[in-house]
Amino acid sequence: MEDGLSAAGCAAIMATFRTAHYPGSMHITPVFAARARRAAASSLLGLLVLLGGCAQAPVRRPAATPPPAPRVWPQVPPSNPAAANNILMRALGLVGTPYRFGGNTPETGFDCSGLVTYVYKDVLALSLPRTSRELAAVQGPRIPPEQLTTGDLVFFGSSGNVTHVGIYVGEGRFVHAPNTGGTVRLDFLDGAYWRDHYSGSKRVLP
Repeated sequence: MEDGLSAAGCAAIMATFRTAHYPGSMHITPVFAARARRAAASSLLGLLVLLGGCAQAPVRRPAATPPPAPRVWPQVPPSNPAAANNILMRALGLVGTPYRFGGNTPETGFDCSGLVTYVYKDVLALSLPRTSRELAAVQGPRIPPEQLTTGDLVFFGSSGNVTHVGIYVGEGRFVHAPNTGGTVRLDFLDGAYWRDHYSGSKRVLP
């Protein structure tokens, strides 16, 4: 049995209360009048309780939607494990270096493409283009997200324009130099901003 009354039940109680009457010819003695007042007060109290039940009908709320399960990133072995591991260790070793627009050394700081070009030059003596847009256009295979491996470049932007780049280091994470006032850091590709602005990946390891 549910708490409270239905809307129809409440309406019926109100109608009964409004239309109740007593015969006009009845002789009303003081005792009868007192009893009538007590009965009326009791009826009014009962009505208020019932109407309170009408106002407190239970509210049924929809069940909460469970959060999405975290994405499981496949472990794709690199074609050159030694080179990929060296890239990984050098990139992670630069986490915490201050961001600087136009910077491309640990001493001066890094912007996003400066970090990428420095790591590949320092580890593999490989010269890469200087801007994120030029890096996205460099010769090399484009890689779908499920085939990413350590050392791949990951690109971000909007409306088809690449504006940011980082180095993938495995398990859905990448190292990058994000913005003025920040530092080189490790982030997840599934992070809200990066997921929404991801624009592709490229493999440049020899």
